[in-house]
Amino acid sequence: MNSNFGTLRHREKDHFILKPQYMNNNAVLQEILIYIDKHIKEKLNVEKLAKQAGFSPYYFCRMFQYGVGSSIMEYVRNRRLAYAASELSSERKIISIATDYGFDTHSGFSKAFRRYFGCPPEIYRTYAIFNVPEISDLSKMNRYISECVIEPKIMAKKASFKLAGFGIKMNSREIETLNRCLNFWEECKTDGRLEKLHGESFLKYHAEYGAISKNNENGEFIVLIGVEAKPKTTIPFEYHVYTIPESLFAVFTTPPCDEEGYTKTIKDSWQFIFSEWLPNSGYEFDNIGTAFQLNDERSTVSTGKVSNIYVPIVNRQL
Repeated sequence: MNSNFGTLRHREKDHFILKPQYMNNNAVLQEILIYIDKHIKEKLNVEKLAKQAGFSPYYFCRMFQYGVGSSIMEYVRNRRLAYAASELSSERKIISIATDYGFDTHSGFSKAFRRYFGCPPEIYRTYAIFNVPEISDLSKMNRYISECVIEPKIMAKKASFKLAGFGIKMNSREIETLNRCLNFWEECKTDGRLEKLHGESFLKYHAEYGAISKNNENGEFIVLIGVEAKPKTTIPFEYHVYTIPESLFAVFTTPPCDEEGYTKTIKDSWQFIFSEWLPNSGYEFDNIGTAFQLNDERSTVSTGKVSNIYVPIVNRQL
């Protein structure tokens, strides 16, 4: 049998089905990828997909592995996780989303999600907004934000430190959490709160931090915009205080941009980290730690603006 061109055939119910000469393996695989997306919430297995492709399960498995780079059911599971991630920006309960995509339990979904994305769905919902993924293209499969590619520095464990500033309470199912964080940062800047904060005696550095505290039992968390405080100093009661735990961090510097493109660059950078870098990094999100964004003097210029994004990481458990 010619695996790429020519007349292909297989036995189905004791009849031979002829495949047209132009249907080479890549074209067949592309059609299968489209079929998987169209039926992503339905029951899919190797036998069903092989039959759809017009090959025996044995041959189809080999062809799929070679052409796509993963096993059939691994690909299906990852696509389901990608679609589930796209729905985390809604107010739906996580277990409802998990059930829609074939996961019977919250724990089973969380385990699979963490294995693929490197963080649990609750953390992903907090930091990233995932658009419904386009139908996969074999030439650029799993590249959702190809215009933003940044590599981190893995720094030695950074000791814990204290932030003081302004916080707002949010629910973990609130839509577009990162947007709200960036908007709150701008509010604090324009209404004079940050200017006041930079004049306080407890200030250690003239740099600003944006952090999202860990979820509590009620699913609430605090978005904090603040500065690093000097050790052993008294902080007035009017400020919210939060301690960033000691962690190993992956530190990303966002691509340089001008003022107009700054917000989009920040959003794309967070999205790239959680959707592309973390799943392929060999690390996973450290739930004991806290991710944060650091804006220093490099963030105040009108052109070439950059910020640093710190993501707490641990080696991924296989």
